[in-house]
Amino acid sequence: MARIGQRFVSQSTTWRMVKHYGEQLQAVVEHQRGQVNVERIQLPDARHDHKQRKGVSMDGGMVNIRGEGWREMKVGTVFDVELRLERNPQTHELDKIAHGVNVHYTAVLGTKADFTPALWALAVEHDLPTAHKRSVVADGALWIWDVAEDVCPDAQQVVDWYHATEHLYKAALALYPNESDLPKRHRWFKTYQHHLYMGHVETIISVLHKRHLPHLATYWLWHR
Repeated sequence: MARIGQRFVSQSTTWRMVKHYGEQLQAVVEHQRGQVNVERIQLPDARHDHKQRKGVSMDGGMVNIRGEGWREMKVGTVFDVELRLERNPQTHELDKIAHGVNVHYTAVLGTKADFTPALWALAVEHDLPTAHKRSVVADGALWIWDVAEDVCPDAQQVVDWYHATEHLYKAALALYPNESDLPKRHRWFKTYQHHLYMGHVETIISVLHKRHLPHLATYWLWHR
């Protein structure tokens, strides 16, 4: 405000105004969400579902709130899934690669119970419940799959590539922990990254059990 608008507004005034109008905005948003809760919505027969592929993603992050300390903010998105013919980076062949487009967001500073109706309202607004094909992409946290079961229970659940490969690298590091093992670690990771990309999760589970790392296999058992 001071730099761009040449107007000085104290922090206390800003905080008071945000609190005042924030409470009003919160009341409006909660009223809107109440109009589209599960009990009020009557979905048409599945035979009339539209053909636009839809996707959902969500995650949580910590935010430092003045006077309250660190709290988790949950963020969700609903988007269209667009398939484009592109060179697959793993197979190097032309393939249909999915892209999220027309992305819409919602965010809640609160619990899973607070977040679920907010995501459901966003889903209804953008025709997610009536999509013929739906998917949920997330990091694998259990609270996320719980929300996904409420918002779109018959959607395909997908652990995102970044977090899946992160867990795979933890396995490679456990198998080859020494710096002298770095070439072997890299080769193992690249080999099983390809298995992961091709959906051969059972292969990863099997090798981790054979190498006496069942605790690392648990992640893949849960998300296969």
